[in-house]
Amino acid sequence: MADRITELSLEAVMGERFGRYSKYIIQERALPDIRDGLKPVQRRILYAMDQDSNTYDHPYRKSAKSVGNVMGNFHPHGDSSIYEAMVRLSQDWKVREPLIDMNGNNGSVDNDPAAAMRYTESRLTKLSGEILKDLAQDTVEMVLNFDDTTYEPTVLPSRVPNLFVNGATGISAGYATDIPPHNLKEINQALVYLLDHPDAPLSALMRYVKGPDFPTGGIIQGIDGIKQAYKTGRGRVVVRAKTAVSSLKGGKKKIEVTELPYEVVKSNLVAKIDAIRANKEVAGIIEVRDESDREGMSIVIELAKDASADGILTYLFKKTDLQISYNFNMVAIHDQRPVLVTLKDGLTAFLDFRKEVVRKRSAYDLKKAKARQHIVEGLIRMLSILDEVVATIRSSKNRKDATENLVKEYQFTKEQAEAIVALQLYRLTNTDVTQLEEEHKALAEKIAMLEKILNEEEALHDVIRTELKAITKEYASPRLTEIEEEIQSLVIDTAVTVPDEDVRILVSKNGYAKRSSLRSYKASAAENGLAEDDAVVLNQTANTTQHLLMFTNFGNLIYRPIYELAEYRWKEPGEHFSQALSNWDSQESIIQAYVVAETDSNQAFLLASNDGFIKQSLLKDLVPKSYKKKSATVMKLKTEAARVVTAALVTNQKEALVLAKTGLALRFELADVPVVGARTAGVKAIKLTEGDTVVTVLALAPQDKFLALVTNQGTFKYSLLDDITLGHRANKGLQVLSPRKTVSYEIAAATAVDPNQGALRIETDHLKDFDIQLADHSLASRTSNGQALLDVKSDGQATAIFPLNLKEND
Repeated sequence: MADRITELSLEAVMGERFGRYSKYIIQERALPDIRDGLKPVQRRILYAMDQDSNTYDHPYRKSAKSVGNVMGNFHPHGDSSIYEAMVRLSQDWKVREPLIDMNGNNGSVDNDPAAAMRYTESRLTKLSGEILKDLAQDTVEMVLNFDDTTYEPTVLPSRVPNLFVNGATGISAGYATDIPPHNLKEINQALVYLLDHPDAPLSALMRYVKGPDFPTGGIIQGIDGIKQAYKTGRGRVVVRAKTAVSSLKGGKKKIEVTELPYEVVKSNLVAKIDAIRANKEVAGIIEVRDESDREGMSIVIELAKDASADGILTYLFKKTDLQISYNFNMVAIHDQRPVLVTLKDGLTAFLDFRKEVVRKRSAYDLKKAKARQHIVEGLIRMLSILDEVVATIRSSKNRKDATENLVKEYQFTKEQAEAIVALQLYRLTNTDVTQLEEEHKALAEKIAMLEKILNEEEALHDVIRTELKAITKEYASPRLTEIEEEIQSLVIDTAVTVPDEDVRILVSKNGYAKRSSLRSYKASAAENGLAEDDAVVLNQTANTTQHLLMFTNFGNLIYRPIYELAEYRWKEPGEHFSQALSNWDSQESIIQAYVVAETDSNQAFLLASNDGFIKQSLLKDLVPKSYKKKSATVMKLKTEAARVVTAALVTNQKEALVLAKTGLALRFELADVPVVGARTAGVKAIKLTEGDTVVTVLALAPQDKFLALVTNQGTFKYSLLDDITLGHRANKGLQVLSPRKTVSYEIAAATAVDPNQGALRIETDHLKDFDIQLADHSLASRTSNGQALLDVKSDGQATAIFPLNLKEND
């Protein structure tokens, strides 16, 4: 017993066993043969049904009987997998030319399963007969089945280029295949041309083979993808549904879908479109109905009166399976191994196979014809000496003796003698001589023709060409799939996807944002839901088609289309950005927010940091393509302590005013600030002394006449901007506060003021607001420290000052 145990490493055993298993499923299960285009289970189904005479010219038989024959004799696997393969061969929305004719429920384009095999009946189609036609003439190799009780073919002698006509799909170990169906007439025309022009280039073959021809029709876009696939075996095209827009009563319109992309499940598609309608992902869809019947497919998408049919259709192409990508991966078994098949390789392999089949068939028929000719010659000679032959047979003891006597006395061959002895008496008439001579002549002509086929290449080609043309004439059908040269780009119009609606939006300093309906806002305008230590950065009415830009002190931009903002009741705080953004910092805060109509404009933003750097960047360069999970860097900060203090939208502003904490002010033209990209630090704005920082940078418009500021001591003043003379960037600037020995005055907040803006609001870090009128205060000099306004201990330090009509938009 010990001698029978072999020690092997697990790696060696697993490698060897899995290698054998992989080879089996690659060759014997999942991939089609390049010659007949069939997988083993399909081949066994066709062969078993043919052996059982379950053909198109016989009545249907229960599918269960055919499945049982296949499983018992050739395919020792589960009956369900055999039946599924049989059902697929019968589904005219899966295969271009069905090979099984099934009577009963064989499934549907809605992915409904076929009825159980005990209920359905099936038989081979007429086209399957062409695949099996030459089988009885020793044209293909026959091998023993799994239990050595009978023989089965390794390949069927197909007259149909089934690999391309019906295509294939399958997954095996390390290999997968996706070969699309094609039009039988086109493939056969290409085969005839290739037969006459073996060196034909791909372009010549594509004059006949335009591209795939899916049984479900549809439209293929991308001729370059087809060429690539036919040239290399791999390629990509876009397949879209066939649709039409038409008018309904009352000014409404409808989109009708009459053909679907290949292997798209209709019921799933209808459910997806209806979900888009229910979720209001696109504005204007009233109803989605499946009106398909025996007359054909029809999915009706009813639209509202003012809806954009083209825009909605583009959205549906983009978001549903009304348009899909089809990837060619044409892998088939060739010479016992999987290969990537090009169009010419596949057609050439089929022609080579047909040549082999026709030669073997001709050799078989030649052998039979010569054998019969030999017999006929013996019968003709026998009739010339009929009386002697009859006398010899009558005098013989038995059949064997009679055969031997005929060979001995008249020099007939053994085969001729056996045929004479077996001849029935009624055949011994004068008319039979004529029939035999005619048969001998026909046999001589047939033998000459078969020898010519075997010996002359052109005669062989004539046979194949004739057969291909006969198949085309009998079974050709019009092309179902249209082909368009270019892939149409799909650009979704936001006007279609976003309902045009006015909403109220709020952005807070601590990073909360929300949108609310105007009704909710009006019902509880005083309760914005923010915590006591949070401050409002933006609170205004906006449209859902607009865009929200939020700049943080860390130099980041948070972008949201307004329709994508989370919707909350006005009294709720909203969504915090830490929930959505992976790079949100706990010390980060929103400093400024803007609503803009377009994001691809050349509008500029002025960005400045507290360490004295400044830059301009275009809006279209700031808004990131990917924005949902991370904020985008819009100003690079040089130190960890640096923070962005200004993010101002530049409209008609021509100048910049830099204000430092110690009371320095530098005014220069905005043209001195270069326009640069997003991830840059900018240039020097002002020359700072050690320990000083920039409080803010103001973008000055021509109508701005005053500078209003609040100091750290709670004093307020406003003075003429013209008192600060125009200088150059990166200089020191002028003092706008007077230094004091006992008290240190520093700028806490500042703003530019238009004379028409009479009211200002001051916000403090104690979350108190103070509204003031300029008319209540006198104009101060440039170096004045202002008049006392705030009690710093009780009211807090000023954090912002701004004209009231700029902060609130009611």
